[in-house]
Amino acid sequence: MATTIPRRITVEESLPVDADRALLIGRAWVPGNLGGPTLVTVRQGELVDISTIAPTMAGLLALPDCAARVAAAEGPSLGALQGWLDDTCVHGPDPAHRHLLAPNDLQVVKAAGVTFAASMLERVIEERTRGDAAGAAAVRASLAGILGDKLSDVRPGSPEALRIKQVLLAQGLWSQYLEVGLGPDAEIFTKAAPLASVGTGVGVGIHPRSTWNNPEPEVVLAVAPDSRIVGAALGNDVNLRDFEGRSALLLGKAKDNNASCSVGPWIRLCDAHFGIDEIAATDITLTVEGEDGFVMDGHSTMRQISRSPQELVTHAMGAHHQYPDGMMLFCGTLFAPIEDRDEPGAGFTHHQQDRVAIRAAQLGGLVNWVQDCTTLPPWTFGLGALMHNLARRGLLHPPP
Repeated sequence: MATTIPRRITVEESLPVDADRALLIGRAWVPGNLGGPTLVTVRQGELVDISTIAPTMAGLLALPDCAARVAAAEGPSLGALQGWLDDTCVHGPDPAHRHLLAPNDLQVVKAAGVTFAASMLERVIEERTRGDAAGAAAVRASLAGILGDKLSDVRPGSPEALRIKQVLLAQGLWSQYLEVGLGPDAEIFTKAAPLASVGTGVGVGIHPRSTWNNPEPEVVLAVAPDSRIVGAALGNDVNLRDFEGRSALLLGKAKDNNASCSVGPWIRLCDAHFGIDEIAATDITLTVEGEDGFVMDGHSTMRQISRSPQELVTHAMGAHHQYPDGMMLFCGTLFAPIEDRDEPGAGFTHHQQDRVAIRAAQLGGLVNWVQDCTTLPPWTFGLGALMHNLARRGLLHPPP
């Protein structure tokens, strides 16, 4: 029986369990002639304007002492967080109304793929079935019989990984996905352009021609221009399994559509209470609720990742490639849903208006609703619009 899922997010869903000591930063849209994207922090259930530190999130994260500056920053309250969450869920990204934005702005959004054994096998399955969900079960069973259950312990590029490669080659089962999952080079691709990400409480987009797709709950690293990991957020790397399965050359269409990249709700800055060790031990839960009554729970844990967060950063950034505005880096996911939804053997795929809730204890909760990407508000506020907006508000000034 069809039911309408209320569009609401509570403060408790949005904030981490230790919110009283977490340095959380984000971006909020303040309406009005002198309004626009505004940097905020969360204190005692309220949003506080910290735009005096830097005009952009990229600029703030580039500061060598950004955590200390946020901790010491003073600014006006913008009101209760619950009101901002309510308005975001009701009005969406309407510039006439206040709403929360994705916390990142000028950073390019990169993503690491095939960083977990289970998801690596699912990518091979997509390739083998040419994106046909009905044929996935047979290929899954064949691969499991050959590889066993110890693949998650194998380090990419190691002698053991090379041995497995030879076994797979002998079986005629080698794949480009196994190459990046077991070989020395990580898969790094561009997920979204600067300012194209959406935040919590709004729609995420699925291409209307896709019939096999899923959410991908991930940790997203906030990386400064000098390659320092300065914080982390949650992300939904919305994925079209049928498009990518037909050809890896369709990765751009599978991954980058209107509102197909969700980040947030906050970036938690690294400090004495939260750092690389906590990021590397993050456990993520996922709940998908559909208006058809379908409910799916999933999880991912950074504890089983095949490459460390720092290693992933070195594959994306360094002497071979610079990002002067920093980057956001999706770390990949263990989650690869195989539960049947519509008919036996068809696996999982999204329905319109699915509620997707991603949560981690120390990062909070990111909630979105699934929609046809062509029916969501178009992305119109780009780099030029941001520069004009900041100039009009008097926020552009030389660095100190």
